[in-house]
Amino acid sequence: MQQKTAEILDVFSRINAIPRCSGNEAGIAEWLAGWAEENGFKADRDAADNLVIQIPASAGYETAPVIVLQGHMDMVCEKTPDSNHDFSCDPIPLLYKGDWVSADRTSLGADNGIAIAIAMVVAVSPEVAHPPLELLFTVDEETGLNGAKKIQPGFFEGKIFLNIDSEKEGIFTVGCAGGKSIRMRLPLEFRPMPDNQRPVRISISGLCGGHSGIDIHKQRASANVLLARTLYMLHKQLDLRLVDLSGGSVHNAISRDAHAVVAIDGGSHGRLVEMVTAFEQDVRTEYASIETALKINAEPADMDFNRSDASTPETTNAAIRLLMALPHGVAGMSHEMPELVETSGNLATVHTTDNQLNILTSLRSSMDSRLEELSARILSAASLAGASVEIENEYAPWPQNLESPLLERCRSVYHAIFDQTPEIEVIHAGLECAIIGDLFKGMDMISFGPDLENPHSPDERLNIPSIDKIWTFCVALLESYGPE
Repeated sequence: MQQKTAEILDVFSRINAIPRCSGNEAGIAEWLAGWAEENGFKADRDAADNLVIQIPASAGYETAPVIVLQGHMDMVCEKTPDSNHDFSCDPIPLLYKGDWVSADRTSLGADNGIAIAIAMVVAVSPEVAHPPLELLFTVDEETGLNGAKKIQPGFFEGKIFLNIDSEKEGIFTVGCAGGKSIRMRLPLEFRPMPDNQRPVRISISGLCGGHSGIDIHKQRASANVLLARTLYMLHKQLDLRLVDLSGGSVHNAISRDAHAVVAIDGGSHGRLVEMVTAFEQDVRTEYASIETALKINAEPADMDFNRSDASTPETTNAAIRLLMALPHGVAGMSHEMPELVETSGNLATVHTTDNQLNILTSLRSSMDSRLEELSARILSAASLAGASVEIENEYAPWPQNLESPLLERCRSVYHAIFDQTPEIEVIHAGLECAIIGDLFKGMDMISFGPDLENPHSPDERLNIPSIDKIWTFCVALLESYGPE
Protein backbone atom coordinates (compact mmCIF):
# COMPACT_ATOMS: atom_id res chain seq x y z
CA MET A 1 0.00 0.00 0.00
CA GLN A 2 1.33 3.44 -0.95
CA GLN A 3 2.18 5.84 1.89
CA LYS A 4 -0.46 8.43 0.95
CA THR A 5 -3.11 5.75 0.52
CA ALA A 6 -2.33 4.50 4.03
CA GLU A 7 -2.58 8.08 5.32
CA ILE A 8 -5.93 8.59 3.59
CA LEU A 9 -7.31 5.33 5.00
CA ASP A 10 -6.12 6.30 8.47
CA VAL A 11 -8.06 9.55 8.23
CA PHE A 12 -11.04 7.63 6.85
CA SER A 13 -10.95 5.29 9.85
CA ARG A 14 -11.11 8.31 12.17
CA ILE A 15 -14.07 9.64 10.21
CA ASN A 16 -15.75 6.24 10.59
CA ALA A 17 -15.41 6.45 14.36
CA ILE A 18 -18.02 9.23 14.32
CA PRO A 19 -21.73 8.40 13.77
CA ARG A 20 -22.95 10.17 10.64
CA CYS A 21 -26.17 8.71 9.33
CA SER A 22 -28.15 11.23 7.32
CA GLY A 23 -29.64 13.76 9.73
CA ASN A 24 -26.99 13.07 12.37
CA GLU A 25 -23.99 14.99 10.98
CA ALA A 26 -23.49 17.47 13.84
CA GLY A 27 -20.74 15.33 15.37
CA ILE A 28 -18.72 14.94 12.19
CA ALA A 29 -19.18 18.65 11.35
CA GLU A 30 -17.90 19.61 14.81
CA TRP A 31 -14.93 17.26 14.45
CA LEU A 32 -14.01 18.69 11.04
CA ALA A 33 -14.32 22.26 12.31
CA GLY A 34 -11.98 21.34 15.17
CA TRP A 35 -9.52 19.80 12.72
CA ALA A 36 -9.57 23.02 10.69
CA GLU A 37 -8.87 25.11 13.79
CA GLU A 38 -5.98 22.85 14.82
CA ASN A 39 -4.38 23.34 11.41
CA GLY A 40 -4.97 27.10 11.26
CA PHE A 41 -7.61 26.96 8.53
CA LYS A 42 -10.64 29.24 8.49
CA ALA A 43 -13.90 27.31 8.69
CA ASP A 44 -17.52 28.41 8.37
CA ARG A 45 -20.72 26.46 9.06
CA ASP A 46 -24.13 27.48 7.84
CA ALA A 47 -27.49 26.95 9.50
CA ALA A 48 -27.82 23.49 7.93
CA ASP A 49 -24.36 22.42 9.26
CA ASN A 50 -22.76 22.51 5.81
CA LEU A 51 -19.07 23.28 6.29
CA VAL A 52 -16.52 25.12 4.15
CA ILE A 53 -12.84 25.15 5.07
CA GLN A 54 -10.49 27.60 3.34
CA ILE A 55 -6.99 26.40 2.51
CA PRO A 56 -4.45 29.11 1.49
CA ALA A 57 -2.66 28.70 -1.82
CA SER A 58 0.82 27.26 -2.05
CA ALA A 59 3.65 29.68 -2.84
CA GLY A 60 3.39 30.77 -6.45
CA TYR A 61 -0.28 29.75 -6.75
CA GLU A 62 -1.80 32.79 -5.05
CA THR A 63 -3.35 34.17 -8.26
CA ALA A 64 -4.68 30.81 -9.47
CA PRO A 65 -8.47 30.33 -9.44
CA VAL A 66 -10.08 29.02 -6.27
CA ILE A 67 -10.86 25.32 -6.52
CA VAL A 68 -13.59 23.58 -4.54
CA LEU A 69 -13.05 20.01 -3.33
CA GLN A 70 -16.46 18.68 -2.37
CA GLY A 71 -17.96 15.66 -0.64
CA HIS A 72 -20.81 14.93 1.74
CA MET A 73 -20.57 14.08 5.43
CA ASP A 74 -23.52 11.72 5.77
CA MET A 75 -23.76 8.06 4.84
CA VAL A 76 -26.46 5.47 4.18
CA CYS A 77 -26.67 3.28 7.29
CA GLU A 78 -27.53 -0.26 6.23
CA LYS A 79 -26.81 -3.52 8.03
CA THR A 80 -27.66 -7.21 7.78
CA PRO A 81 -30.48 -8.57 9.96
CA ASP A 82 -27.97 -10.43 12.16
CA SER A 83 -25.84 -7.35 12.87
CA ASN A 84 -26.05 -5.73 16.31
CA HIS A 85 -24.35 -2.55 15.12
CA ASP A 86 -25.84 0.68 16.51
CA PHE A 87 -25.25 3.44 13.96
CA SER A 88 -26.09 6.12 16.53
CA CYS A 89 -23.00 5.40 18.61
CA ASP A 90 -20.83 2.54 17.30
CA PRO A 91 -17.72 3.17 15.18
CA ILE A 92 -17.37 1.33 11.87
CA PRO A 93 -14.01 -0.50 11.86
CA LEU A 94 -12.29 -1.09 8.53
CA LEU A 95 -11.82 -4.70 7.42
CA TYR A 96 -8.98 -5.37 4.96
CA LYS A 97 -9.03 -8.26 2.51
CA GLY A 98 -6.61 -8.20 -0.42
CA ASP A 99 -7.07 -4.99 -2.39
CA TRP A 100 -10.38 -4.16 -0.73
CA VAL A 101 -11.62 -2.58 2.48
CA SER A 102 -15.13 -3.16 3.82
CA ALA A 103 -17.09 -3.25 7.09
CA ASP A 104 -18.54 -5.98 9.26
CA ARG A 105 -22.11 -6.57 8.03
CA THR A 106 -22.79 -2.84 7.64
CA SER A 107 -22.40 -0.26 4.93
CA LEU A 108 -18.86 1.11 4.91
CA GLY A 109 -19.51 4.83 4.53
CA ALA A 110 -16.87 5.27 1.83
CA ASP A 111 -19.77 6.96 0.09
CA ASN A 112 -18.72 9.65 0.84
CA GLY A 113 -16.26 9.58 3.73
CA ILE A 114 -13.39 8.78 1.40
CA ALA A 115 -13.87 12.16 -0.32
CA ILE A 116 -13.51 13.95 3.01
CA ALA A 117 -10.36 11.96 3.82
CA ILE A 118 -8.73 12.70 0.45
CA ALA A 119 -9.49 16.43 0.73
CA MET A 120 -8.12 16.58 4.29
CA VAL A 121 -4.86 14.89 3.30
CA VAL A 122 -4.48 17.26 0.32
CA ALA A 123 -4.88 20.22 2.66
CA VAL A 124 -2.16 19.19 5.12
CA SER A 125 0.42 17.74 2.71
CA PRO A 126 3.18 20.34 2.30
CA GLU A 127 4.53 18.64 -0.83
CA VAL A 128 1.27 19.23 -2.73
CA ALA A 129 1.33 22.49 -4.68
CA HIS A 130 -2.16 23.87 -5.15
CA PRO A 131 -4.28 26.99 -5.78
CA PRO A 132 -6.50 28.43 -3.02
CA LEU A 133 -8.81 25.59 -1.98
CA GLU A 134 -12.24 25.41 -0.42
CA LEU A 135 -13.16 22.11 1.15
CA LEU A 136 -16.94 22.00 0.93
CA PHE A 137 -18.54 19.27 3.04
CA THR A 138 -22.33 19.04 2.88
CA VAL A 139 -24.96 17.33 5.02
CA ASP A 140 -28.01 15.23 4.27
CA GLU A 141 -26.99 14.27 0.74
CA GLU A 142 -28.31 10.74 0.86
CA THR A 143 -31.89 11.67 1.71
CA GLY A 144 -32.33 14.02 -1.25
CA LEU A 145 -29.28 16.31 -1.67
CA ASN A 146 -30.87 18.49 1.00
CA GLY A 147 -27.74 20.07 2.44
CA ALA A 148 -26.64 21.37 -0.95
CA LYS A 149 -30.10 22.85 -1.50
CA LYS A 150 -29.67 25.03 1.61
CA ILE A 151 -26.35 26.63 0.66
CA GLN A 152 -26.72 30.38 0.42
CA PRO A 153 -24.88 32.74 -1.98
CA GLY A 154 -21.44 33.72 -0.70
CA PHE A 155 -20.92 30.57 1.38
CA PHE A 156 -18.09 29.56 -0.96
CA GLU A 157 -16.24 31.39 -3.72
CA GLY A 158 -14.78 28.89 -6.18
CA LYS A 159 -16.17 28.29 -9.66
CA ILE A 160 -14.07 25.20 -10.40
CA PHE A 161 -15.83 22.35 -8.65
CA LEU A 162 -14.32 18.90 -8.04
CA ASN A 163 -16.94 16.52 -6.64
CA ILE A 164 -15.26 13.36 -5.28
CA ASP A 165 -18.42 11.26 -5.16
CA SER A 166 -18.20 9.03 -8.23
CA GLU A 167 -17.48 5.36 -7.85
CA LYS A 168 -15.30 4.18 -10.71
CA GLU A 169 -11.69 5.30 -11.12
CA GLY A 170 -10.80 6.27 -14.68
CA ILE A 171 -14.27 7.64 -15.38
CA PHE A 172 -15.16 11.33 -15.25
CA THR A 173 -18.82 12.08 -14.61
CA VAL A 174 -20.14 15.19 -16.36
CA GLY A 175 -23.90 14.90 -15.84
CA CYS A 176 -26.56 13.12 -13.80
CA ALA A 177 -30.27 12.48 -13.57
CA GLY A 178 -32.77 14.63 -11.76
CA GLY A 179 -35.25 13.12 -9.38
CA LYS A 180 -37.98 13.31 -6.80
CA SER A 181 -39.59 11.16 -4.13
CA ILE A 182 -43.30 10.54 -3.69
CA ARG A 183 -44.68 9.65 -0.28
CA MET A 184 -48.08 7.96 -0.20
CA ARG A 185 -50.35 7.40 2.80
CA LEU A 186 -53.20 4.95 2.41
CA PRO A 187 -55.76 4.87 5.26
CA LEU A 188 -56.30 1.41 6.75
CA GLU A 189 -59.30 0.36 8.80
CA PHE A 190 -58.56 -2.19 11.50
CA ARG A 191 -60.96 -4.52 13.28
CA PRO A 192 -60.39 -7.21 15.93
CA MET A 193 -58.94 -10.34 14.38
CA PRO A 194 -61.69 -12.97 13.91
CA ASP A 195 -61.50 -15.87 16.37
CA ASN A 196 -60.80 -18.38 13.61
CA GLN A 197 -57.85 -16.44 12.21
CA ARG A 198 -54.19 -16.71 13.15
CA PRO A 199 -51.25 -14.39 12.37
CA VAL A 200 -48.59 -15.56 9.89
CA ARG A 201 -45.33 -13.78 9.19
CA ILE A 202 -44.17 -13.74 5.56
CA SER A 203 -40.60 -12.57 5.07
CA ILE A 204 -38.35 -11.77 2.11
CA SER A 205 -34.62 -11.88 2.82
CA GLY A 206 -31.15 -12.48 1.43
CA LEU A 207 -31.32 -10.02 -1.46
CA CYS A 208 -28.38 -8.08 -2.86
CA GLY A 209 -29.99 -4.65 -2.63
CA GLY A 210 -27.82 -1.78 -3.79
CA HIS A 211 -27.96 1.83 -4.94
CA SER A 212 -31.23 2.73 -6.63
CA GLY A 213 -29.42 4.83 -9.26
CA ILE A 214 -26.21 2.95 -9.94
CA ASP A 215 -27.58 -0.59 -9.60
CA ILE A 216 -31.15 -0.23 -10.87
CA HIS A 217 -30.28 -1.62 -14.32
CA LYS A 218 -28.76 -4.81 -12.87
CA GLN A 219 -32.24 -6.30 -12.42
CA ARG A 220 -31.71 -7.08 -8.76
CA ALA A 221 -34.84 -8.05 -6.91
CA SER A 222 -36.64 -5.58 -4.66
CA ALA A 223 -37.85 -7.13 -1.40
CA ASN A 224 -40.81 -4.74 -1.38
CA VAL A 225 -41.84 -5.80 -4.89
CA LEU A 226 -41.48 -9.50 -4.06
CA LEU A 227 -43.51 -9.03 -0.89
CA ALA A 228 -46.27 -7.30 -2.87
CA ARG A 229 -46.26 -10.15 -5.40
CA THR A 230 -46.42 -12.75 -2.63
CA LEU A 231 -49.33 -11.03 -0.93
CA TYR A 232 -51.18 -10.60 -4.21
CA MET A 233 -50.73 -14.28 -5.06
CA LEU A 234 -52.01 -15.37 -1.66
CA HIS A 235 -54.84 -12.85 -1.55
CA LYS A 236 -56.34 -14.21 -4.77
CA GLN A 237 -56.96 -17.61 -3.17
CA LEU A 238 -57.11 -17.09 0.60
CA ASP A 239 -59.11 -14.94 3.01
CA LEU A 240 -56.12 -12.84 4.01
CA ARG A 241 -56.04 -9.65 6.07
CA LEU A 242 -53.10 -7.34 6.55
CA VAL A 243 -51.82 -6.89 10.12
CA ASP A 244 -48.35 -5.39 9.75
CA LEU A 245 -45.95 -4.64 6.91
CA SER A 246 -42.40 -3.28 6.72
CA GLY A 247 -39.69 -3.18 4.07
CA GLY A 248 -36.74 -1.08 2.92
CA SER A 249 -34.87 1.59 4.82
CA VAL A 250 -34.00 4.65 2.70
CA HIS A 251 -35.19 6.25 -0.53
CA ASN A 252 -32.05 5.56 -2.55
CA ALA A 253 -31.46 1.90 -1.72
CA ILE A 254 -33.11 -1.11 -3.35
CA SER A 255 -34.85 -2.92 -0.50
CA ARG A 256 -33.04 -6.05 0.68
CA ASP A 257 -35.49 -7.32 3.31
CA ALA A 258 -39.23 -7.01 3.90
CA HIS A 259 -41.93 -8.74 5.90
CA ALA A 260 -45.67 -8.78 6.37
CA VAL A 261 -47.87 -10.25 9.08
CA VAL A 262 -51.23 -11.39 7.79
CA ALA A 263 -54.24 -12.97 9.45
CA ILE A 264 -55.62 -16.13 7.83
CA ASP A 265 -58.01 -18.89 8.79
CA GLY A 266 -56.20 -21.32 11.07
CA GLY A 267 -57.04 -24.22 8.78
CA SER A 268 -55.40 -22.51 5.79
CA HIS A 269 -51.88 -22.32 7.22
CA GLY A 270 -50.65 -25.47 5.51
CA ARG A 271 -51.96 -24.36 2.14
CA LEU A 272 -50.38 -20.92 2.58
CA VAL A 273 -46.98 -22.47 3.29
CA GLU A 274 -47.28 -24.66 0.19
CA MET A 275 -48.17 -21.65 -1.96
CA VAL A 276 -45.28 -19.58 -0.57
CA THR A 277 -42.83 -22.46 -1.09
CA ALA A 278 -43.92 -22.88 -4.71
CA PHE A 279 -43.76 -19.16 -5.34
CA GLU A 280 -40.26 -19.01 -3.84
CA GLN A 281 -39.10 -21.58 -6.39
CA ASP A 282 -40.62 -19.53 -9.23
CA VAL A 283 -38.84 -16.39 -8.03
CA ARG A 284 -35.56 -18.26 -7.52
CA THR A 285 -35.80 -19.33 -11.16
CA GLU A 286 -36.43 -15.73 -12.25
CA TYR A 287 -33.35 -14.48 -10.38
CA ALA A 288 -31.21 -17.64 -10.59
CA SER A 289 -27.99 -15.86 -11.60
CA ILE A 290 -28.59 -12.71 -9.54
CA GLU A 291 -30.17 -13.45 -6.16
CA THR A 292 -28.52 -16.67 -5.04
CA ALA A 293 -29.44 -16.22 -1.35
CA LEU A 294 -33.09 -15.22 -1.88
CA LYS A 295 -35.56 -16.59 0.67
CA ILE A 296 -39.33 -16.29 1.02
CA ASN A 297 -40.53 -17.75 4.28
CA ALA A 298 -43.87 -18.19 6.04
CA GLU A 299 -44.20 -19.08 9.71
CA PRO A 300 -46.57 -18.42 12.63
CA ALA A 301 -46.15 -14.89 13.98
CA ASP A 302 -45.35 -14.40 17.65
CA MET A 303 -47.34 -11.15 17.77
CA ASP A 304 -44.59 -9.46 19.75
CA PHE A 305 -45.71 -6.16 18.25
CA ASN A 306 -48.85 -6.29 20.46
CA ARG A 307 -51.37 -6.16 17.65
CA SER A 308 -54.53 -8.24 17.89
CA ASP A 309 -56.47 -6.58 15.07
CA ALA A 310 -56.29 -6.78 11.29
CA SER A 311 -57.10 -4.56 8.36
CA THR A 312 -60.56 -5.01 6.90
CA PRO A 313 -60.91 -7.00 3.66
CA GLU A 314 -61.59 -3.78 1.75
CA THR A 315 -58.51 -1.89 2.96
CA THR A 316 -56.32 -5.01 2.74
CA ASN A 317 -57.36 -5.30 -0.91
CA ALA A 318 -56.62 -1.62 -1.55
CA ALA A 319 -53.18 -1.85 0.06
CA ILE A 320 -52.08 -4.94 -1.85
CA ARG A 321 -53.35 -3.65 -5.19
CA LEU A 322 -51.69 -0.27 -4.71
CA LEU A 323 -48.34 -1.94 -3.98
CA MET A 324 -48.74 -4.11 -7.08
CA ALA A 325 -49.61 -1.10 -9.27
CA LEU A 326 -46.54 0.96 -8.38
CA PRO A 327 -43.73 0.83 -10.97
CA HIS A 328 -40.25 -0.33 -9.98
CA GLY A 329 -37.07 -0.64 -12.01
CA VAL A 330 -35.95 0.75 -15.35
CA ALA A 331 -38.74 2.63 -17.14
CA GLY A 332 -36.67 3.69 -20.15
CA MET A 333 -33.16 3.82 -21.60
CA SER A 334 -31.53 6.87 -23.16
CA HIS A 335 -31.81 7.13 -26.95
CA GLU A 336 -28.66 9.25 -27.18
CA MET A 337 -26.56 7.07 -24.83
CA PRO A 338 -27.90 3.50 -25.10
CA GLU A 339 -25.93 2.31 -22.05
CA LEU A 340 -27.54 4.96 -19.82
CA VAL A 341 -30.74 4.44 -17.86
CA GLU A 342 -32.92 7.43 -18.69
CA THR A 343 -35.82 6.92 -16.27
CA SER A 344 -36.44 4.61 -13.31
CA GLY A 345 -38.46 4.15 -10.16
CA ASN A 346 -37.58 2.53 -6.84
CA LEU A 347 -40.25 1.18 -4.49
CA ALA A 348 -38.04 2.20 -1.61
CA THR A 349 -39.83 1.82 1.73
CA VAL A 350 -43.18 0.49 2.95
CA HIS A 351 -44.48 0.26 6.50
CA THR A 352 -47.75 0.30 8.40
CA THR A 353 -48.71 2.44 11.34
CA ASP A 354 -51.88 2.02 13.40
CA ASN A 355 -54.11 3.54 10.77
CA GLN A 356 -52.30 3.71 7.46
CA LEU A 357 -49.88 2.19 4.98
CA ASN A 358 -46.89 4.46 4.28
CA ILE A 359 -45.09 4.09 0.94
CA LEU A 360 -42.04 5.97 -0.32
CA THR A 361 -40.99 5.64 -3.94
CA SER A 362 -38.08 7.50 -5.55
CA LEU A 363 -37.90 8.46 -9.21
CA ARG A 364 -34.98 9.47 -11.42
CA SER A 365 -34.70 10.70 -15.00
CA SER A 366 -32.37 12.70 -17.19
CA MET A 367 -35.46 14.14 -18.93
CA ASP A 368 -37.93 16.27 -17.00
CA SER A 369 -40.85 15.22 -19.21
CA ARG A 370 -40.25 11.50 -18.58
CA LEU A 371 -39.89 12.15 -14.86
CA GLU A 372 -43.27 13.85 -14.91
CA GLU A 373 -44.79 10.96 -16.87
CA LEU A 374 -43.65 8.37 -14.33
CA SER A 375 -44.73 10.63 -11.50
CA ALA A 376 -48.19 10.96 -13.05
CA ARG A 377 -48.56 7.17 -13.21
CA ILE A 378 -47.80 6.87 -9.50
CA LEU A 379 -50.06 9.76 -8.55
CA SER A 380 -52.87 8.19 -10.58
CA ALA A 381 -52.47 4.80 -8.90
CA ALA A 382 -52.43 6.46 -5.49
CA SER A 383 -55.56 8.47 -6.29
CA LEU A 384 -57.46 5.39 -7.47
CA ALA A 385 -56.53 3.59 -4.26
CA GLY A 386 -57.58 6.53 -2.08
CA ALA A 387 -54.08 7.42 -0.86
CA SER A 388 -52.82 10.93 -0.17
CA VAL A 389 -49.52 11.97 -1.76
CA GLU A 390 -46.65 14.32 -1.02
CA ILE A 391 -43.76 15.25 -3.34
CA GLU A 392 -40.32 15.40 -1.68
CA ASN A 393 -36.66 15.99 -2.54
CA GLU A 394 -37.20 17.24 -6.06
CA TYR A 395 -34.10 18.30 -8.00
CA ALA A 396 -33.19 19.06 -11.61
CA PRO A 397 -30.73 17.07 -13.75
CA TRP A 398 -27.11 18.12 -14.15
CA PRO A 399 -26.81 18.67 -17.93
CA GLN A 400 -23.58 17.54 -19.53
CA ASN A 401 -21.14 20.09 -20.98
CA LEU A 402 -18.65 18.33 -23.23
CA GLU A 403 -16.99 21.69 -24.04
CA SER A 404 -16.04 22.27 -20.39
CA PRO A 405 -12.48 23.65 -19.92
CA LEU A 406 -12.24 21.66 -16.69
CA LEU A 407 -13.12 18.46 -18.50
CA GLU A 408 -10.45 19.12 -21.12
CA ARG A 409 -7.86 19.82 -18.44
CA CYS A 410 -8.79 16.65 -16.54
CA ARG A 411 -8.53 14.56 -19.70
CA SER A 412 -5.11 15.99 -20.50
CA VAL A 413 -3.74 15.54 -16.97
CA TYR A 414 -5.06 11.99 -16.67
CA HIS A 415 -3.59 10.95 -20.02
CA ALA A 416 -0.22 12.51 -19.19
CA ILE A 417 0.00 10.58 -15.89
CA PHE A 418 -1.37 7.16 -16.83
CA ASP A 419 -1.03 7.12 -20.63
CA GLN A 420 -4.70 6.25 -20.78
CA THR A 421 -7.75 8.12 -22.01
CA PRO A 422 -10.40 8.42 -19.29
CA GLU A 423 -14.01 7.54 -19.98
CA ILE A 424 -16.64 10.27 -19.88
CA GLU A 425 -20.09 9.42 -18.58
CA VAL A 426 -23.45 10.70 -17.49
CA ILE A 427 -24.95 8.70 -14.62
CA HIS A 428 -28.44 7.81 -13.50
CA ALA A 429 -27.70 8.53 -9.82
CA GLY A 430 -28.09 12.02 -8.37
CA LEU A 431 -25.05 14.14 -7.54
CA GLU A 432 -24.79 17.41 -5.67
CA CYS A 433 -23.38 18.96 -8.84
CA ALA A 434 -26.98 19.07 -10.08
CA ILE A 435 -28.02 21.25 -7.14
CA ILE A 436 -24.88 23.41 -7.04
CA GLY A 437 -24.94 23.99 -10.79
CA ASP A 438 -28.59 24.98 -10.68
CA LEU A 439 -28.18 27.35 -7.70
CA PHE A 440 -24.87 28.93 -8.69
CA LYS A 441 -24.53 29.75 -12.37
CA GLY A 442 -21.19 29.62 -14.14
CA MET A 443 -19.79 26.60 -12.27
CA ASP A 444 -17.38 24.33 -14.15
CA MET A 445 -17.87 20.93 -12.54
CA ILE A 446 -16.68 17.36 -12.74
CA SER A 447 -17.07 14.29 -10.55
CA PHE A 448 -14.63 11.41 -10.00
CA GLY A 449 -13.60 9.00 -7.26
CA PRO A 450 -12.02 5.63 -6.41
CA ASP A 451 -13.59 2.26 -7.17
CA LEU A 452 -16.50 1.60 -4.85
CA GLU A 453 -18.78 -1.41 -5.11
CA ASN A 454 -22.27 -1.99 -3.70
CA PRO A 455 -22.75 1.38 -1.96
CA HIS A 456 -25.79 1.74 0.28
CA SER A 457 -25.55 -1.91 1.32
CA PRO A 458 -23.63 -4.10 3.79
CA ASP A 459 -21.67 -5.40 0.79
CA GLU A 460 -20.10 -1.98 0.18
CA ARG A 461 -16.35 -2.19 -0.40
CA LEU A 462 -13.60 0.22 -1.46
CA ASN A 463 -10.69 -0.64 -3.75
CA ILE A 464 -7.35 0.34 -2.20
CA PRO A 465 -5.14 0.70 -5.33
CA SER A 466 -7.72 3.01 -6.92
CA ILE A 467 -7.32 5.43 -3.99
CA ASP A 468 -3.68 5.89 -4.95
CA LYS A 469 -4.64 6.64 -8.56
CA ILE A 470 -7.19 9.23 -7.47
CA TRP A 471 -4.61 10.79 -5.17
CA THR A 472 -2.02 10.96 -7.96
CA PHE A 473 -4.56 12.47 -10.34
CA CYS A 474 -5.78 15.06 -7.80
CA VAL A 475 -2.26 16.22 -7.02
CA ALA A 476 -1.34 16.55 -10.70
CA LEU A 477 -4.58 18.37 -11.51
CA LEU A 478 -4.05 20.92 -8.74
CA GLU A 479 -0.43 21.43 -9.73
CA SER A 480 -1.50 22.06 -13.35
CA TYR A 481 -2.93 25.44 -12.26
CA GLY A 482 0.53 26.69 -11.30
CA PRO A 483 2.63 29.28 -13.10
CA GLU A 484 3.92 28.32 -16.54
